[in-house]
Amino acid sequence: MSLTLYFHPLSSFCQKVLVALYENGTPFEPQIVDLGDETSRADFKKIWPIGKFPVLRDEAKDQTIPESGIIIEYLAQHYPGRTQFLPADADLAWQTRLRDRFYDLYVNVPMQKVVTDRLRPAGKNDPHGVEEAKTLLQTAYGLIEQEMGTRTWAIGEEFTMADCAAAPALFYANMVMPLGDTHRNAAAYLGRLMERPSFAQTLEEAKPYLALMPK
Repeated sequence: MSLTLYFHPLSSFCQKVLVALYENGTPFEPQIVDLGDETSRADFKKIWPIGKFPVLRDEAKDQTIPESGIIIEYLAQHYPGRTQFLPADADLAWQTRLRDRFYDLYVNVPMQKVVTDRLRPAGKNDPHGVEEAKTLLQTAYGLIEQEMGTRTWAIGEEFTMADCAAAPALFYANMVMPLGDTHRNAAAYLGRLMERPSFAQTLEEAKPYLALMPK
């Protein structure tokens, strides 16, 4: 098999790539990386010395591709399918990339700040940083609420790479800071994402690991 994905099922950025792979039924070999295991971590760093996942390895083209958004663009170019992750229209394409980055930087990253702070040893927490992250999340929720009042998916009526990014980001963010009744459009969007077969499969595979999420 040409493609191997190095990932962990619980990781939101890895889930973003899994959604893209499942959207188009792209064949790949899953290789779960356990960064807490010395051997698994060392083997992974032979593939990608930075040691961050996800990473896609394409043996047929002798390419190693890191970073979730770049992986999806690579798949769109070299392994296209029924779902077109980047619109052909140039203006829609940059808007798609913008929203992809929006969900990565302003939903996923602050969500991860809150989660990782809960994993810190006692006395090593960063309450100020957590409050900043929650404020950023709240601002992002407001923007999503406004946009999703008139859209089915992040860009409009077509599912794109921006939705691949939004699905895990919103799913975990909603666990950290619930959308509630004040963000009904955003909550409805999350509901549609969770019903999408590609993300539903991704969540099903993550279930055995969800207990690791700090409360």
